[in-house]
Amino acid sequence: MKYAPDIESWLNLNLIDGLGDESIRRLLIAFGNPVAIFSAHTTALERVVKPPIAKRIKQGADLNKIANTLKWLEDPTNAIVTLADPDYPAQLLNITAPPPLLYFKGRRELLQQPALAVVGSRNATPQGLSNAEAFSEAASNAGLCIISGMALGIDTAAHQGGLRGSTSSIAVVGTGLDIVYPAKNHPLAHKLAKEGALISEFPLGTPAIGRNFPRRNRIISGMSRGCLVVEAALRSGSLITARQALDQGREVMAIPGSIHSPLSKGCHALIKQGAKLVESTQDILDEINFLPLSFGQNDNKREEFAIESSTENTVLLKHLGYDAVDIDTLCIRSGLTAEVVSAMLLTLELDGQVSSLPGGCYQRIQ
Repeated sequence: MKYAPDIESWLNLNLIDGLGDESIRRLLIAFGNPVAIFSAHTTALERVVKPPIAKRIKQGADLNKIANTLKWLEDPTNAIVTLADPDYPAQLLNITAPPPLLYFKGRRELLQQPALAVVGSRNATPQGLSNAEAFSEAASNAGLCIISGMALGIDTAAHQGGLRGSTSSIAVVGTGLDIVYPAKNHPLAHKLAKEGALISEFPLGTPAIGRNFPRRNRIISGMSRGCLVVEAALRSGSLITARQALDQGREVMAIPGSIHSPLSKGCHALIKQGAKLVESTQDILDEINFLPLSFGQNDNKREEFAIESSTENTVLLKHLGYDAVDIDTLCIRSGLTAEVVSAMLLTLELDGQVSSLPGGCYQRIQ
């Protein structure tokens, strides 16, 4: 077993029912370390926590849970990172409530890598997914680790872009690390474990519980230098991450979209409130005052990727724009017949430049 000798004491402390992060921090301040906490007399503990909690500390946590976690640690890619660990993310130490203990799987060196949080809607548009993936890849190539929450939609696209770039990506999840949620992201989780990393503050076996996801968002923003919101409705959970980023003193940025799209309204609201309007990778780097390592040979062609693209394949793209539009409107704009427009749209869709949407509408995604 390759883990620190005091890790059992940290686990014991972390797994005691009813003992929250704030109480753990007060105990650590009072006694110095978990070993000293468990050695303390009940009377001394009661000066810091309530008597029922002090009693539970003296009883200790469930031994089976500790044993299961120690067995999990036998995998060399798994680790427990505590507040006393030199690898504990430096950025995270500066937030109001840093978790005392992180469950970790993957490349440990990424914990100290400068990072960018990229978040957004689970029900993203094709353009939003394209933006999230492309911006994340470019930021990763510039030397920023992409951090997100492994949800479907923008989070997934952000991780994929970060992994494809030269730096990689970290997922902060709202379950135990022995559970993959959502289940559709099993392949992504496996790739992150191998090429990036996964982090949770929740013990192994913790299922997907709604209240845990807003809580994990403070880690996503806390580990990052800035938070980029790609697409978000006005009541999106991504705006919770953005607010937490502001509270933590992080830069908040947003990508604008169509004034007609509900998934742009959250981003537009953030911009009205002072968030940085982002059109290119350089906007991000300037806002967080980050000097890139270097862009790859092909990245100069991709850097301004999100808002504009080539129309060399067909004149129809001039009339399509980036808002969803139906065939009748395209016929009016272009002067072409419905048959010709339909054939062009099929070709563009096969080329990956256009996506069909519900209601017979189409949207440009490149």
